[in-house]
Amino acid sequence: MTNTTRSPVLSFRQADENDLPELVRLRDAAARWQIERGIDQWRPGELGRSHFQARLDDGEVWVATLGLEGPIAGAWELWWDDLAAWGEQPPTAGYVHRLMTERETAPPGAGRIMLAEAERRISASGRAICRLDCLADNARLRRYYEDAGYVVVGEQPAKNGDGGKRYGVTLLEKQLGTE
Repeated sequence: MTNTTRSPVLSFRQADENDLPELVRLRDAAARWQIERGIDQWRPGELGRSHFQARLDDGEVWVATLGLEGPIAGAWELWWDDLAAWGEQPPTAGYVHRLMTERETAPPGAGRIMLAEAERRISASGRAICRLDCLADNARLRRYYEDAGYVVVGEQPAKNGDGGKRYGVTLLEKQLGTE
């Protein structure tokens, strides 16, 4: 007998102020997961409601849910510029930040599905490039993005990030419409 069970379909919607507590919880859970695996990147409590409120005010935050009304499976931020990492750029790209999955509810492959949705949104806006960055010493995350079709296009040795801390990042991009 063949198993025809399928993972629930992810639905996407823009986050709003009602999602702020869940976004903070999701980010903190992702930070704890990283620490448990020896990944030195995010810290619990590092980004709170004010961070996500600012992203809602001047950008886009997207939430993935299981089905239309199901629990949150993940989230990401979509920016239309990223001066800290990329400097002044022509308006040809969208920038993905804080791609996070809910480990308890997200189906396998949810991160890639959310990344593809971000790429679709960027393409629909008329921009042809998806850009992101990761810590320069996070080889695992860099490999994840490279496996998703991203190519390294540079390094930013002293990105001025949240809270004024500086750190080195690898810059990656993907031309949309090609695999």
